[in-house]
Amino acid sequence: MTPEEAISHLRNSILSGKHWYLALLEAISLWTIPEEEVEGRRYKYLIAGEAFNWLLLAERLCREVEDLIPEEERANLLLCGYPPLDLSKEEFKEIVGPIKYQGILNYFYGVMVEQALLVAAENEVRKEWGFADCEDWVEEEAFRRVYGEEEEILRREFFKERGMPFREELSLSELEEFTYWLFRYRVREFQKERVASDTKKALRQLEIMRRGVEKLMRARGGRDEDTARAAVCEEGPLPEDPLSSRASGLGDDRSIS
Repeated sequence: MTPEEAISHLRNSILSGKHWYLALLEAISLWTIPEEEVEGRRYKYLIAGEAFNWLLLAERLCREVEDLIPEEERANLLLCGYPPLDLSKEEFKEIVGPIKYQGILNYFYGVMVEQALLVAAENEVRKEWGFADCEDWVEEEAFRRVYGEEEEILRREFFKERGMPFREELSLSELEEFTYWLFRYRVREFQKERVASDTKKALRQLEIMRRGVEKLMRARGGRDEDTARAAVCEEGPLPEDPLSSRASGLGDDRSIS
């Protein structure tokens, strides 16, 4: 199915009376292209061929039917990961399909949770050493603690595996792909007990970050997207398009293909 057909299905379903969130999930289930460029912006939904950023696709689709979606509900989903309907993970999986559901799990744990783990490590370093003006050092030390290697060494290995020349600067999609590669590296190199402990730490950090964004949004008196993105910038690094277990119906299903 083409993007235009999926978008048409979304709009027609909402107009026929279906709840916009259910229609959105159906449109996501029909989506077939892994990336695209729209109005000068590159959307890459599939990372490393297996991690699916469904909220990025949801953002893309919502822009096509924003006149049919309550603004607050849309912002709650796209920026805080809170859906307007509370679906079980079985219901969510049935609508989007098992393949996309597995991809969503992969993205959540392999990209978002991995990013949060680094933030948690950086906070630990700051607390221990109290270096407020040495962010580069904090990031480097946090990276070593999480992965046991210098970031440049692992970046070079990442590029080498892909047959690409090493570059210092990465695009957002490349950074997500590197993050997912780091997740795979960590799972492969460290004992299961450490991986499980780090995952719990990262999930706690992800929830703290999400609550911080919510608090700032409320303080600013709104939940519109511009307000939320400004709040994110002030709060600190937050994974792109935050995703909660409620939003995806993930529950405790942590399987990674």
